[in-house]
Amino acid sequence: MSTEAIGLLAIVTSVIWVLLTNELAKSSETKNGRKIATLMTAGTLFTTILTVSLFQSLLL
Repeated sequence: MSTEAIGLLAIVTSVIWVLLTNELAKSSETKNGRKIATLMTAGTLFTTILTVSLFQSLLL
């Protein structure tokens, strides 16, 4: 993966985690379970991709 793509993915991943944190901070009446699940899944997937990419670049 190119450095620019990794940087962009890192920014997007950070934004996803911030959005998830904001959603979890809401009161229980206004929380959207589907949105929380979607953000958690996307954040986990993107973080995994970044981690694999980092280890691949360290091994080269």
